Amino acid sequence: MSRKRTPSALFKPLRRALAVPVWADVTLRLGAALGLVLVVVMVHWLDRDGLKDTHDGVISFLDVVYFTMISITTTGFGDIAPVSDKSRLIEAVIVTPIRLAVIYIFVGTAYNFIIKRSWETWRMKRIQERLAGHIVVLGYGVSGSESVAELIARGTDPSNIVVIDPSPQRLTMAEQAGCNVMEGDATRDETLEAVRIGAARTVLVSAGRDDTTILIILTARHVAPDVPITAVVRADDNEPLARQAGANNVINPVRFTGLLLAGSAEGRHISDYLSDLASVTGRVQLVERPVALSEIGQPLEKIGSGKGLRIYRNERAIGFWEAEAMSLEAGDVIVEITATPPSA
Repeated sequence: MSRKRTPSALFKPLRRALAVPVWADVTLRLGAALGLVLVVVMVHWLDRDGLKDTHDGVISFLDVVYFTMISITTTGFGDIAPVSDKSRLIEAVIVTPIRLAVIYIFVGTAYNFIIKRSWETWRMKRIQERLAGHIVVLGYGVSGSESVAELIARGTDPSNIVVIDPSPQRLTMAEQAGCNVMEGDATRDETLEAVRIGAARTVLVSAGRDDTTILIILTARHVAPDVPITAVVRADDNEPLARQAGANNVINPVRFTGLLLAGSAEGRHISDYLSDLASVTGRVQLVERPVALSEIGQPLEKIGSGKGLRIYRNERAIGFWEAEAMSLEAGDVIVEITATPPSA
């Protein structure tokens, strides 16, 4: 699985969505500056009798445009100058504030597109270097985008989610959701190392193709041997391959859909309840958590936070009806149904 790294691929900065697109920001700034310049041109043209041209004594429209530009840019050659009290008052009260506004616009533009952009790039690199406990989503197709939406609905901060996808269009949608994004090939070691996958809380893989998903799992497991990996595969015979590649959890959406269909055949409320369990927007939700100290020695059915369904003890699943569920032990992981907290 070791691959040769090119120097340019060793570090790829993350991105986050901009509040206003670059082209729109530039257009608004230039439009505002041009509008202010036109206002000054009109003011000078209406008050042209108060101006004096030392060259030929005639103030033409071209002279007004020329005087406006050198006035706004504070160049001031002195060949055209306001001589009447009214013109000087206009320069002091109207033109000077507009001049300051135009300078502010151009200085602000320079700050926004040079200083601020450089600062943001540096800041994102610092964030990237310190990533820890984050969720890495490899593939932002239908399943990946839905999983991100569900994570955010469950309370995960979008800034704690990193999305990698080769499609700029998909990454744009992930940026709009508030996630950190990086365009790249998730089957490459350096891409996953760039988002510090080894320090991630979990990795979600949904590449859209089972063969690509399995290759991504192999790469992720090679780079991050201990990080939990959940993957989506669509063919039954690829589920064992995904587990052999290193996935801790393998989800087959086709099979889950079949479960919902079969449930609806047994009763019209079963599939509805299964969907309710799967989403944070339902009335109830499934929760996985470690056993609390106060619960050790107690039966699973007596836990107070919800309805205990299953215990995982040393990677072995124990149902609530089995004898081992009559006494919880340290290190147990409980899967329970709890009521969804009311939204604030």
